[in-house]
Formats: sequence, C-alpha cells, structure tokens
Amino acid sequence: MPNLAQTLKQEIARIARKEVREDVTALRKAVSTYRSEIAALKRSVKDLQVQLRAIQRASARAVTVQALEEAPSRPGRKPTFNAERLKAKRQALGLSQSQMAELLGISALSQWKWESGQVSPRASKLVRYFEVMAMGKREAARQLAAA
Repeated sequence: MPNLAQTLKQEIARIARKEVREDVTALRKAVSTYRSEIAALKRSVKDLQVQLRAIQRASARAVTVQALEEAPSRPGRKPTFNAERLKAKRQALGLSQSQMAELLGISALSQWKWESGQVSPRASKLVRYFEVMAMGKREAARQLAAA
C-alpha cells in the first residue's frame, strides 16, 4: 500500500503547479500587452521629438529672418553678404582670419570659405555677420579679449 502522506504530498504539488501555471499564463499575456504598449509609446515619443525639433528649427529661422528684417539699414536696401566687404573689414580691423572667425563664432575654415566666396553664411549666422560689420577696432578687440 502506497504511503498516504507521500501520495497526498504529490497531489498537493500537482494542484499547486496547475494553479501557478494558470497565473503565469495570465501574467505572460499581461507582459506581452505592456511591451507592445511601451513600444507604441516609444514610437510616439520619437515622432513628437522629431516634430519638436522641426518646430524649433522653423522658429529659429523665423527669428533670424525677423532680426534681419529689423536690422538697421538704408531704406529700400536689404542687407546682404559680400565676401569682398568681409575681407576688407577684417583687414581694416587688423585681424587674422582665425581672429575674425572667433569674432563671428565660426571655424577658421568657414571664415576662409566665406572670404573666398566659395560659401555664403547661413541665415542664422548673418545676424552676427552684420553685427561684426558694424563694429569698430576697439569693440572688436574688446570682444576678442572677452572671449
């Protein structure tokens, strides 16, 4: 005759495994649902970040364009970039290309390309360009010393 205690123990273990299996199945389904929801939220956040960056860039462009339009100039004339004027201003201020680049907030290579006429500055840099073009020697020296 089998041991009654051993049989009872085996039956209790079998029933416990059955109940645990049902609970684990429910938990697995919940985890799967949560994972898909998390993935959808991540995609949504990524899309919103892309939209935010695009709006920030558009806003920065709008501010730059507005600043250019409000820049003091002669009536009827829109301020424009001119490579020869930039080089002449740099020489008038007695600055090297690297010093002028530092004053403009750009790299020395960009300064060289601007002066040689290979590249025109972006709209975001034009505001600083016009500020530098309006400077005198003392103001330029003061700003370079502060940097």
